[in-house]
Order: sequence, then C-alpha cells, then structure tokens
Amino acid sequence: CEIGNNPNKMWIDGGQTLNAVGNTCEIKMQVPFDKGDMEPPVLVHYEIMNFYQNYRKYITSYDQYQLLGKLAQDQGLTEQSVCQPLSKIGDVYINPCGLIANTLFNDIIKLVSIVGPDGEVIPNAPMVETGIAWESDLKYKYRQPDGFKSQQCESCNCDCNETDGEGKRKWSCNTPYIDEDGICWRYYYPFDESTQYLYETYPMLINPIEGVTNEHFVVWMRAAALPHFRKLYGYIEQTIPAGSVLTFTVMANYAVERLQGSKALVVSNNYIFGGKNHWLGTLFIAVGSIAAILGVFFLCKDKFAPRRLGDRMYLKYKEE
Repeated sequence: CEIGNNPNKMWIDGGQTLNAVGNTCEIKMQVPFDKGDMEPPVLVHYEIMNFYQNYRKYITSYDQYQLLGKLAQDQGLTEQSVCQPLSKIGDVYINPCGLIANTLFNDIIKLVSIVGPDGEVIPNAPMVETGIAWESDLKYKYRQPDGFKSQQCESCNCDCNETDGEGKRKWSCNTPYIDEDGICWRYYYPFDESTQYLYETYPMLINPIEGVTNEHFVVWMRAAALPHFRKLYGYIEQTIPAGSVLTFTVMANYAVERLQGSKALVVSNNYIFGGKNHWLGTLFIAVGSIAAILGVFFLCKDKFAPRRLGDRMYLKYKEE
C-alpha cells in the first residue's frame, strides 16, 4: 500500500481508495537492521488518531448487566437509559447496546508471511489473536446472553431447523457456523427475531459462538484515556531477525474520515518498562531540566543572599 498526502486514505493498484468497506490492502514493513532482532512476543497493534473514547457520553454508553448476559427484554429500561441513542433500531433491540460496542474497530488484519533477510520464509510464525484481553475482563465482565447454547456438529450436514416436542425450533441459526478449523456448530440465541446480536452487527470479525467474549471486542471495550491510542490486535511468538519483511493483509472496514482522524498498523516490542514512548521520555527530560534550573537558582540564592537563621525580622506577632 501507499499512503499519500491524506493519512486517512490508503491506496492500492494505482488509485483504488480503501475507504470503501471491504477493500483489502497488502502492507509490507521491514524490521530495521540497526534495531536488531525483535524478540518474542512481537506485538501487533492498530493505532487510531483523533478518536475521543474518553468523552463522557461515550465512555458511559454501555450496559454492564447486558454484557453479563441479561437480556434487554427483561430489563425494560435499557432503551431509556445509558445506551441511548443506540439501544434499539425500530422494534429491534441492539445487544450489546451503546456507543462503545457499536463503534468497534472492525478492520480484519491477517499476517501473510515473514520473510527473513536471507529471503527464506520463517515457518511456524502465525499472529496469535487469543490472550490479548485481560483475563479478569473475560472471567468477570462478559458472558453470552442468558439462554444461549451451542453444539458441535458431527458433520456440517447438521440441521439448524430441528424442533422440540412442542414444534419449537431448538436452534436459531439458519446454517451451521464453520470455524477456522473446519468444525461446524449450531447455536441458539434467545429472542433472535427481535434482537440484533454482536455477531450480526460485525459478521466479519465476531463469530456467533464467541459473541461478546471475542477478545478483539473485549480489548476495544476498555476505553482509552487519550485521543491518540493503540490497542493490541495480536502477537507473534517467534524471533524476527533484523531485515525481515512482514506482509499483512488488511480488510479496511473502519472509516476514519468523518472523525478527521487516521489509523495505522504498528509492530513493536515490549520491554521491562513497557513499549517505546518518545513523548514520555521528552516529558522526563523537560521536568528534569526545569528541576535542575530551579536547583541552580536556589543554590545561588542561598550562596549570595542567604537567610540568617533565627532572624527576628521574619517573625510575625498577633496584633492586639
């Protein structure tokens, strides 16, 4: 991909813009020779600029009870409370509701290959997309809706239209879901006819078996404090030699033009003090310089115009 003067637009094939939903771009980046090898875990982040997740209306726009599995139909007041205006579309409930859940970063990033400096492809170096969310979040804050169930099929010919003794459908799926390992699943979501669930809002990113427990979703729901932020998308558990070329494909679904922002793909390492942060280093130098200047000033003051200890002129007496 080439990035022109406008950082919001990535171009491919000499002029097809990737702002249109669904266009795929191939990005290549090389590990600098002067930086040395990248030791695992090598972190892959997406970076968004000029997006204010810390805006008060935005950061409070979610329903924690709904994320824990309670259905909006049982709550009654969900559509009238914190999730407005994204709680219902007509007569259809949005689950999960709110601004945070419904502005999920939904670009699809895939690592195609890592080619070493010798021109050979480095084997067994996939980008892992599990283990990126806080374990406590997954354990205590997110659950599938009450009444959800799923079943692994023996073959992909399993029937989603199976009924119980009363003639009611046991599964809400139309066709079985096929995961990345080729295993087929059928599933049931309660009130499926009157509810739009997360996997229906973001079908390319969220699968119906995981739903709100998908780790990309859980990472996004932990709102950033600043308008320029990075969030972890995956990591590589393999040493990447200096000079290696990493090739990614990105399906550009997330629009940034309307918020006058931009997005980027970042590959980096973490160290004992965290990731590289030039701004934090600059801040430390600035504060240290100010402290040094003040120290020199007070030293000169004490040297050339010292205050005599016990001087009565500094005493203040209460007036009668």
